[in-house]
This record gives sequence, C-alpha cells and structure tokens, in this order.
Amino acid sequence: MIGSYFPKCVAVVALLALSVGALDTFIAAVYEHTVILPNRTETPVSKEEGLLPMNKNIDVLEKAVKLAAKRVLSFYTCKGDLQFDKRVFGIHEKLFCPTCFEQGAHIIVTPEDGIYGWVFTRESIYPYLEDIPDPGVNWIPCRDPWREWNLHPRSSQDVPL
Repeated sequence: MIGSYFPKCVAVVALLALSVGALDTFIAAVYEHTVILPNRTETPVSKEEGLLPMNKNIDVLEKAVKLAAKRVLSFYTCKGDLQFDKRVFGIHEKLFCPTCFEQGAHIIVTPEDGIYGWVFTRESIYPYLEDIPDPGVNWIPCRDPWREWNLHPRSSQDVPL
C-alpha cells in the first residue's frame, strides 16, 4: 500500500521543487477589512441567514484579491519600510511601501476570521460551517456543488477563497 503511493509522492515533490526553484522571490499581499458581523445570537440561525454576512465579506475579499493580483505591495522585494494607508474600493488596504504598488501578488493573505467573524458560541456557529468531504472522494465542489452535499455556490467562481 505504501509502496504504491511512493512514486506519486516523489513526482509531486519533484514538481513542487521545480516550480519553487523557478521563482527566486515571491510577492506577498496582506489584506485586512472591517468584517461584516452577523447579529449576536445565542441560538442557531438558518443556513440562509448565516450565509448573508458571509457572502458580503466574500464580496469584499474578492475585490481585494482581484486588486492584489493586479497591483499590490511586497514587503519581501521592497527595500523601503514606509507604511501608509489607502482606501481602494472601500477596502482598507495597508501598503508597506509605495514603490511596490505596481507589482502583482503571487500570494494573498486574508484575515483568519474575515468571512464569518468571531461572535459565536459553539452552538451558534453551526450554520456557518460546511462538512469536509472524505479525502477519498473525487469531487470538485465548484464544478458540481450539489453532488455530495447541499453547498451554497457563489455566482462568481473567478476567485477561489
């Protein structure tokens, strides 16, 4: 069993090493926004009510990711350490160096709780969660959202979050 996975693992590691070796540096972007929080409640809400603030936050993050892919900062490739704030599409964008503003980002970091917020109890967070499928299941949710679970696909599939 382990022997059959070994050649696949070696191939994957080799491909990753080649792709990482092709880039000497990378450009990182960090986005932070004011999270749209759901109303505070001790009881669970419906799945649809839970998705409303999440979809609003995803819309904000999609704009940020699309912008970052075009023109953002890089603390890693920039020699300056000047910080300034700027408003772009209503998103609070913290840039480390203005000379790096025209560079495109390879990696975009979003807030940990930037989609659903943090005002939950163990019971009230349930409508905001999705089941994680079995790793053995060959399924791409973006292409076939209704196959395994009743997922709530978004209309825009341009930006995977």
